[in-house]
Amino acid sequence: MRKIYITAALLSLLGLTDALYLTVEHFTGATVQCTILSGCSEVLSSRYAVVSGFPLAGIGAAAYFTVFSLATLAAFGYRAAGTLLTPLLSAMFVVSLWLIYLQAFVIRQFCQYCLFSAAITSALLLLVVISRFVLKPASV
Repeated sequence: MRKIYITAALLSLLGLTDALYLTVEHFTGATVQCTILSGCSEVLSSRYAVVSGFPLAGIGAAAYFTVFSLATLAAFGYRAAGTLLTPLLSAMFVVSLWLIYLQAFVIRQFCQYCLFSAAITSALLLLVVISRFVLKPASV
């Protein structure tokens, strides 16, 4: 179990890095360049990229930092932290699905950084589901 939580903490750092990069770029006014896809500018400048004047990536950074903190605490044996990961990552996953829908059917462009974040969130949720329901200790 500890290895799963350490893996989750490390994965959340990748998501945090991605979200912080997008947040800094937003506040500095820089244009994010896509290297794999071509729709980053369109997605990140859309009205869906900002919530009440604050970049959605900043909210994502806070979420990833929370996941990192909870996964780290869970790795050190704090059961409540591991329990809190499931609803948090479930919410993050649902938001990721909504954002992918917006990219595909409303904006009609894709942002590689946003898709990377969705992949990280999906992997994190999968890890937590495995740890809670598949590798569940017999004593619980």
